Amino acid sequence: MTAPHPRHRRALAIPAGLAVAASLALLPGTPAAAVPAAEAASPAADATSLSYVVNVSAGHGPSATVRRAIAKAGGTIVTSYDRIGVVVVHSANPDFAKTLRKVRGVQSAGATRTAPLPSAATTDTGAPQVLGAEELAAAKAAAKAEGQDPLESLQWDLPAIKADKAHEKSLGSKKVTVAVIDTGVDDTHPDIAPNFDRQASVNCVAGKPDTADGAWRPSAAESPHGTHVAGEIAAAKNGVGMTGVAPGVKVAGIKVSNPDGFFYTEAVVCGFMWAAEHGVDVTNNSYYTDPWYFNCKDDPDQKALVEAVSRASRYAEKKGAVNVAAAGNENYDLTSDEITDPSSPNDTTPGDRTVDPSKCLDIPTQLPGVVTVAATGAKGLKSSFSNYGRGVIDIAAPGGDSTAYQTPEPPATSGLILGTLPGGKWGYMAGTSMASPHVAGVAALIKSTHPYASPAMVKALLYAEADATACTTPYDIDGDGKVDAVCEGPKNRNGFYGWGMADALDAVTR
Repeated sequence: MTAPHPRHRRALAIPAGLAVAASLALLPGTPAAAVPAAEAASPAADATSLSYVVNVSAGHGPSATVRRAIAKAGGTIVTSYDRIGVVVVHSANPDFAKTLRKVRGVQSAGATRTAPLPSAATTDTGAPQVLGAEELAAAKAAAKAEGQDPLESLQWDLPAIKADKAHEKSLGSKKVTVAVIDTGVDDTHPDIAPNFDRQASVNCVAGKPDTADGAWRPSAAESPHGTHVAGEIAAAKNGVGMTGVAPGVKVAGIKVSNPDGFFYTEAVVCGFMWAAEHGVDVTNNSYYTDPWYFNCKDDPDQKALVEAVSRASRYAEKKGAVNVAAAGNENYDLTSDEITDPSSPNDTTPGDRTVDPSKCLDIPTQLPGVVTVAATGAKGLKSSFSNYGRGVIDIAAPGGDSTAYQTPEPPATSGLILGTLPGGKWGYMAGTSMASPHVAGVAALIKSTHPYASPAMVKALLYAEADATACTTPYDIDGDGKVDAVCEGPKNRNGFYGWGMADALDAVTR
């Protein structure tokens, strides 16, 4: 079975010998873009400070009583999202959350991390392998023969959701924006620059918006994850590189991952709130909120994190955004009674813990209203790593898989998903991280076709237009004679594929 990335993000590092992550060389005549490091503004904090969310009644912000209690307990307010009643606080007092939970007007409070500010973790981004000149030349020749962008022949995922046929009808509307809430987006990339929405882009790492020009970009040392996702959604059909699912819509970068690769609650809340207030139509969320893979509501800290992110995601939907999220990469049955989570808390010392996924939520993907996306491979089967579960998975889309398990038809050469990489490059990744942007792109095409549709209507069309896909039974993806996962439910609503495979053609014709 395919192993998850060490950081347990929603993209995978495929083990050597099964498949390789590849970084495509620059096309002739395409200069490498300089990507300056983004410096996130962060309040001063000593070595023992933690970040907290304090949840109060929405609409008015923290009362004078709550403000005094925060100060008395040694807290400093970083920012307050008054519309949803979420206050971001830094404090070095280890009893801060416990103290605040006793204050009148505080509904919940909890630490957003277990490591002091700043995190002491390190990022593992991996080293991509450059695509060979012969393969690159072959891809360009195949694409030219079909009248495609130079690398489109490598994108088996586009015909898998009929995006190639959809593009004959519509590329999507420039009036629609998809926000990539992620590790940052390199907007100087030649496939992203034509469609980039600067006004809807921001750095939210510190828990409050940093609007400095380019603050949304990843530094050279940070993960290319967000840039890859952005290209999958909206890489321009411009004769350069690859083609996105919705190559005519706008894409924005909302950076919520800190330099160490962690997606903390205060940053995620900021990301959803920024999207809500800046006219974003779709958000893509290919991550889980650190440091807990599953946030258990019987833990007062984790309960507060669930509440804060839930308020922010609901507010974004209320303001017009469809929130799409990756289901996760551990081949978990999210409807089982128990799951062993070995990765939490991932910013200090993780240890095995047994959780009930009906009470301990992976956020934001398991929050109400969020579209939960499972991944499929080049043969249309559930990806070996994709989480699943009837009633949890809403829809499926290509996320790639080991080529040893699901091999694409030529001229495609990899079972992974092609995307843009910082510095004007292209490369392969796999994961439900890659499935989610396909659905976000289809949702953007639906919004382009039905510009006045509410988020509820866009989601209804997304599910109604999906291609019903029956359970894979038995599911023995590695062919070792053992069942690797059990799918339950009918063709149009099951645990592997939800309502079915996302359909881009129906999105622009119905």
